Amino acid sequence: MVDQTDLRHLRRAVDLAARALDEGDEPFGSVLVGSDGTVLFEDHNHVAGGDATRHPEFAIARWAAERLSPAERAAATVYTSGEHCPMCSAAHAWVGLGRIVYAASSAQLASWLAEWGAGPGPVRALPINEVAPGVPVEGPVDSFAEELRSLHARLHGRASGR
Repeated sequence: MVDQTDLRHLRRAVDLAARALDEGDEPFGSVLVGSDGTVLFEDHNHVAGGDATRHPEFAIARWAAERLSPAERAAATVYTSGEHCPMCSAAHAWVGLGRIVYAASSAQLASWLAEWGAGPGPVRALPINEVAPGVPVEGPVDSFAEELRSLHARLHGRASGR
């Protein structure tokens, strides 16, 4: 169940996604939060430089693997503007991170892209639990859908999300 604390951290992830877009990148942002509620790490997409693996969720997995114990990783939560791609889902599971809460689903993004005539990415969009079945996942959170649709519409040259 998503609560007010979850919504606050999701808000930050969506704000980071907007920042990424403002800086010329794709609109994705993520926040790693420890079991005590402390924000441990946050990032946004950095794929515009040519490295398509520079997703914030992947950066979180790397950061956590280097700095947190297995128990700390398992107790942490990742909040993200968009559902993890398969690469990031796998990294999350391999590192042993805990719960994921996401604002918009891969299915939502895929439907928006199809509506706008944008082609699919090079990797099939799969739900997190198809890649990492043991990870607790919550999302999408509908209150963020229109805002994220609008961010992606800006990226794809659409004046509005409609």
